Amino acid sequence: MGYESINFERTSLGIELGSTRIKAVLIDENHRPIASGEYKWENRFEKGVWTYDLKDVWEGVQKAFSQVAKEVKSRHQITLSKVGSIGISGMMHGYLPFDGNGNQLAPFRTWRNTITETAAEKLTSLFKFNIPHRWSIAHLYQAILNEEEHVRNIGFLTTLSGYVHWKLTGEKVLGIGEASGMFPVNYEDFSYDIQMMAQFEELIDKYNYSWTLKEILPKIQLAGTEAGQLTKEGALLLDPEGNLQPGIPFCPPEGDAGTGMVATNSISEYTGNISAGTSVFAMIVLEKPLSNYYKEVDVVATPVGKPVAMVHCNNFTSDINAWADLFAEVIEVFGKKVDKDELFTILFQKAIEADEDVGKLVSCNYYSGEPITGLEEGRPLFVRMPDSKLTLPNFMKAHIYSALATLKIGMDLLMDKEKVQIDYLLGHGGFFKTEKVSQQIMTDALQVPVSVMSTAGEGGPWGMAILAAYAINHEGLSLEEYLAKKVFAKEEMDTINPSNEGIKSFTTYMERYQAVLDIERTAAKVLQ
Repeated sequence: MGYESINFERTSLGIELGSTRIKAVLIDENHRPIASGEYKWENRFEKGVWTYDLKDVWEGVQKAFSQVAKEVKSRHQITLSKVGSIGISGMMHGYLPFDGNGNQLAPFRTWRNTITETAAEKLTSLFKFNIPHRWSIAHLYQAILNEEEHVRNIGFLTTLSGYVHWKLTGEKVLGIGEASGMFPVNYEDFSYDIQMMAQFEELIDKYNYSWTLKEILPKIQLAGTEAGQLTKEGALLLDPEGNLQPGIPFCPPEGDAGTGMVATNSISEYTGNISAGTSVFAMIVLEKPLSNYYKEVDVVATPVGKPVAMVHCNNFTSDINAWADLFAEVIEVFGKKVDKDELFTILFQKAIEADEDVGKLVSCNYYSGEPITGLEEGRPLFVRMPDSKLTLPNFMKAHIYSALATLKIGMDLLMDKEKVQIDYLLGHGGFFKTEKVSQQIMTDALQVPVSVMSTAGEGGPWGMAILAAYAINHEGLSLEEYLAKKVFAKEEMDTINPSNEGIKSFTTYMERYQAVLDIERTAAKVLQ
């Protein structure tokens, strides 16, 4: 495709800061990816906190954008100086406090941290609304309870996507989907819940802080609105080469939950999606908020403010990735080169050959704490009995089942107690790269049809680019209409239904998994 066929001022750039990759995707006016770039990074566990250094944020963002610019230069023989719009997304929520001069006051505390249990429980009881450990308000209140000195100096509190957006545009805003994970929102007027905010202010009144919650939280904006423009300083921060010009409009920044909903066209009522990668979460768009609150279920919002029930698990593929790395190391000892993508494909395909009882093997994949099952810390475990059958297929399926087990616990609660009906779930993320296999195992575990679209591999950065495009091209269409008519009109879904054999196999595994959680709790206490 030559430069003549692409109007770069009609393109949109999505940048997503995920748990293991920072990825940038540039799409044309037909929403097709035309260039991409990425930067791999990992969180660190420092002084009891899962964190990333903000210097790494900018190194990653710059390298991802640089790769996009190089692809454009190589394919179209032009220097990328202008795009139509930009959107920033990032891993959900967490805690990033700054003082009035923009100085960072504490290390970034990510979604993975489970150090806010006391705060989360107290706020949940106060609000009569589930406040998960990773939500920004839980981190803030825990810091208050811990009497952390920096709290007194907070001038602005935001998330990772909100931080990057602020530095590039100067605007302290968030999309409502991401904002709903900082503090509960009102789904009627699309603002932070006034009653809960007043309850929180009364709760902390005795500390005599100079700030109020309303003053330090980002402003909420809905998808389809402009949320600032690239400043001169922001242009140089994104592109130190100095080619990118300021003035490019931005859409509101979102979390990876919102971009996943967009990327799978699952933002309408009764639709749902599963984002499966380092962590895993299922999201069901509701007609109205849940009748009750549950610690296993978050209630957040779509990018246009509809209520969403989310079952979020901190741990998903990390343990599988670690075992795959070990297998690769063994192969390399024999002087063989290993293609990681091919290795994963082979290992997942072998899982289909497993025995129905998975050889009586069981594992627990908790690298970090897991709120759904009440674990503050994680210790990855693999357990077998004397009569277990240790084969590669059984081993792999046990670990894949383990990754899905906690999600199953949360989803069962949602469907059993709230009677939520789900016609199908749309899957996306790295877990679904192995065609058919992952999809079949997922549908057997959840006992719900699971669909995948050909665009599922594009993921969150593509979803963020679509939100950026929608902000400048919506032509009065709702986001649901825009996705249906302009993005997914010709998209076909591949749907797989649960099998009786798969349901039986996973149900048997879940009995062992529930039992091994007692061992996991003991391991977290005694293995330091």
